Amino acid sequence: MFALLALAARAGAADALPLPTTNAVARVVIVQGENLLNTFLADDAEVDGAFNRGLIQFTQTTNVTAAWRSLVATNDTVGIKVFSQPGPLNGTRPAVITAITRGLVEAGVPPDHIVIWDKHARDLQAAGFFRLGRTLGVRVAGAMESGFDTNTFYLPDSPVIGALVWGDLEFGRTNADFTVGKKSFAARLVSQQITKFISVAPLINENDAGVCGHFFSLALGSLDNTRRFEGDGDRLAKALPEIIALPAIGDRTTLYVTDALLGQFQGGPASYLQYSTVLQQLWFSHDPVALDTLALKELARERNRFDIPPVKSNFEIYTNAALLQLGIANPARIQTEKVP
Repeated sequence: MFALLALAARAGAADALPLPTTNAVARVVIVQGENLLNTFLADDAEVDGAFNRGLIQFTQTTNVTAAWRSLVATNDTVGIKVFSQPGPLNGTRPAVITAITRGLVEAGVPPDHIVIWDKHARDLQAAGFFRLGRTLGVRVAGAMESGFDTNTFYLPDSPVIGALVWGDLEFGRTNADFTVGKKSFAARLVSQQITKFISVAPLINENDAGVCGHFFSLALGSLDNTRRFEGDGDRLAKALPEIIALPAIGDRTTLYVTDALLGQFQGGPASYLQYSTVLQQLWFSHDPVALDTLALKELARERNRFDIPPVKSNFEIYTNAALLQLGIANPARIQTEKVP
């Protein structure tokens, strides 16, 4: 499989890479809401109703409790992964997380078994998630503040030595044997404390990955020593799929939701409302590749609508992810269902 990734990496531009031959179809449910936003602020009640309609349709059940019980057990510790760096307007919106949390509690998951998390506590604080956690009675945690699991790590075939920073497990260690900085260790929160993940990623661009989607958010949020991949599209294209393929991450993720209430097509991951379009949508899938592929298409459509010059989208991430059998990257094989 890694040989296939290496072959794909040598093939040239991302849009020239061959898509794996498959008859599989990715299913994506898209809720088109109304009045979900008021002057860019989410309406909790409207978002809650839209989210539950989409969840019931996606799980093909008849009510919210049945929908959640088809995805998690009441004895699971459920980690809701947010992307909080852009803040509450263009990052994962607290209203979406409120809908998820209330649904989980209604389905019988104890509040102390629910964790809203991201890589850094400081971003969660700035985006208002600690305040939200107190209101909902659930835990909020930064992965990097939870400590690290030395038995769960990502070691690339050709490891790049990381520029370790304070907070990384190996920061400050001597490198006499040239091994320090080659591994990215999983946070204990990710590998030891959470049994099921729900990834909620906003629809916002990122210049090297194309979109701050599920691969960018979940992969880089789960491990330390990730600066060696950030800012380099080629390294991201290899690292992000391989990190998501780790059993401690990909195998535990039961639902992916794209928060497309707004779509920011330029300037991410910082928040710029002037480069944002109100979409009022929520996307549901078990397939992160399909969701991020649709996100790249939507952002390209918005740039074209406003006569913004096109940018190179890093499709190679999703071609590599498809090679690792993480999902479907071929838009022709992504089946969308619209819910009003």
